[in-house]
Amino acid sequence: MNSIKSTVTSHRLSPFMRAAALALLAICLANIGARADPVVFKQALNGAAIDEVIAREMEVQKIPGLALGIVYKGNLLYAKGYGKANIENEVPATPDSVFAIASVSKPIIALGVARLVEQGKLRFDDPIAKYLPGTPKSWKDVRLTHLLSHTSGITRESPAFDGERIKPDFELVAAAFSVPLVSPTGTKWEYCNVCYFALAEVITRVGGDPWPQFMQKEMFQRAGMKDTRTTSVRDIIPRRAASYEWRHGRHENIREYIALRPSGAFVSTVNDLARLEAELWDGRVVSAETLRLMETPARLNDGSTARGSEYSVGYGMGWDVAIVDGRRRVAHDGALAGFRTVYARYPDQGWAVIVLANSSSGCCNALEGTVAKLLPSP
Repeated sequence: MNSIKSTVTSHRLSPFMRAAALALLAICLANIGARADPVVFKQALNGAAIDEVIAREMEVQKIPGLALGIVYKGNLLYAKGYGKANIENEVPATPDSVFAIASVSKPIIALGVARLVEQGKLRFDDPIAKYLPGTPKSWKDVRLTHLLSHTSGITRESPAFDGERIKPDFELVAAAFSVPLVSPTGTKWEYCNVCYFALAEVITRVGGDPWPQFMQKEMFQRAGMKDTRTTSVRDIIPRRAASYEWRHGRHENIREYIALRPSGAFVSTVNDLARLEAELWDGRVVSAETLRLMETPARLNDGSTARGSEYSVGYGMGWDVAIVDGRRRVAHDGALAGFRTVYARYPDQGWAVIVLANSSSGCCNALEGTVAKLLPSP
């Protein structure tokens, strides 16, 4: 008995070692809990209620096909297709159906710029004139942050834009040089598509590759986003969803733009955007610090917040920020001929909801909001 007692006594931990062991145990338990969270919340999701909401809204909004993804802390918990990706050929929509994501492309372009910032090749407050030759005197105060946050005062569309023709990005940007500013730089939020053409041109000039190739290498390949690419009506894109509009009491085909627009640059899938969300959650696309900066509403010259809409509390760099049901919502929606999309993140709770639909009659923001109400609280 004495020998046993002496053995135990000799192996007692010092106060320092005991504290270190307890700290290590706490870290291990926290990691176990973090891994278990997605499992718990997947079981808590009410799939039947979600499906009921989607079916009802698709009927009301006359949406032929839709894909939904729900992500929690980078884990895809729910992914499902509803209706038809292609009505004529009776092709069902799935989480791998490829939709034009329209202006959901803007935060992706913004992330491309942010990667160059983290690589030391750009600064968010760089003047655009540093990278684009020939910019007019009226653009002298325009910085990358203004382009990213729609506060530059530059006209919304290039006067040279033609949806039926593919033109070089810089040609379209330069065509806007002669157009007077809508408002002085930094004084007002005004949605600007040509600003994202300018950002894409900056990526091309600084990133070492044309912006489509840069985005493929720096983001899509790294994230395993194998079905995400630039838009094209000519290329064969497997599992492409067709585009429709509701007219005269029926669905009709609607023509998509031939032009490649950086402001609505990409096609993607729910599964691929869920992969992007996982990369954002883990800080692999950009750092958590940079992402927080991008989610921070821009300030106008008078100190007020740049607000994207009456529902918005501000617009950051590629992301619109709102408070919905007491939760901070960081999101972007998109609308192109025959497509409506939204990618909404609730970073403080860990949730993200992705909705892609192939109808110009849909309102994905409202649908996403209804789904978000059904998500369990962490």
